[in-house]
Amino acid sequence: MNIMDFNVKKLAADAGTFLSRAVQFTEEKLGQAEKTELDAHLENLLSKAECTKIWTEKIMKQTEVLLQPNPNARIEEFVYEKLDRKAPSRINNPELLGQYMIDAGTEFGPGTAYGNALIKCGETQKRIGTADRELIHTSALNFLTPLRNFIEGDYKTIAKERKLLQNKRLDLDAAKTRLKKAKAAETRASSEQELRITQSEFDRQAEITRLLLEGISSTHAHHLRCLNDFVEAQMTYYAQCYQYMLDLQKQLGSFPSNYHSNNNQTSVAPIPSASSNVIGSSALTSTSSLVITSPSNLTDLKECSGSRKARVLYDYDAANSTELSLLADEVITVFSVVGMDSDWLMGERGNQKGRVPITYLELLN
Repeated sequence: MNIMDFNVKKLAADAGTFLSRAVQFTEEKLGQAEKTELDAHLENLLSKAECTKIWTEKIMKQTEVLLQPNPNARIEEFVYEKLDRKAPSRINNPELLGQYMIDAGTEFGPGTAYGNALIKCGETQKRIGTADRELIHTSALNFLTPLRNFIEGDYKTIAKERKLLQNKRLDLDAAKTRLKKAKAAETRASSEQELRITQSEFDRQAEITRLLLEGISSTHAHHLRCLNDFVEAQMTYYAQCYQYMLDLQKQLGSFPSNYHSNNNQTSVAPIPSASSNVIGSSALTSTSSLVITSPSNLTDLKECSGSRKARVLYDYDAANSTELSLLADEVITVFSVVGMDSDWLMGERGNQKGRVPITYLELLN
């Protein structure tokens, strides 16, 4: 027998097997043929595997959306992954916002309250962007990759063996049908031999499939460890972001709530109300760097005779040549001048002298 004859016979046998399976499947759907049912344990394992596959895909896809909300960026990363090439690094949204803030603050002037605040906010946003990048990398490595490996590896093997089991079951039931229809003794003997063979192949394939499916429990245990890693990565990320924002809030707390404009128009800083001293316990923790000047202290400053020492509470940029610029925590000499606005005192630092807003000062005894 030459190779061509062998291939022709093999093709004919494969075609006969395919036709036999198709006939059996159709008759089962029409209720014209009996179907061998799998045992309850194997059915439960198959159901568990299918359920695991469906929910793993959904969790994996939604995690990708969470980590990268931009669908175009996700598609680009998918293409590079399939091409086995590294995707080009791109600036993320917090980093971009941070750069805009830094550029704006630099143009407005780092010496101005608003410009300085923008720069500090921009630097914090860039730190958050770095933390976000680390979260994506860690989550992809420790969470998404194991889930994807299951879908593209273990479950594909399970699906392949499950398909083989289905084919072996159709072959078995087709052999049972032929045995029922056999009338001649010779044909019946041949059909019984075929049934024994197909039964053996079905049993062997059912055992292989069962062993693979029982590994789903181990898959769940592995995915649980990966889930813990993902939660830990998120916890680290949110803790970093909270600390960054807490530090930023403390830095911004050294600025007055009512900034002077960047032009040369004079603006008057309002006196804080007494109610501003009532702070909730949670807010007190995050704003402990803020110091509120009490009304009695302001009165002492206005009514003091001669000069007194005062500590500067916040940075202050002089709006014009009649005012004195201040730096937080420095100590200056202050005194009142007859006829001066009640919200201002005269400040003196060495040879420099000028008006200073009273709400920026704390009188030293």
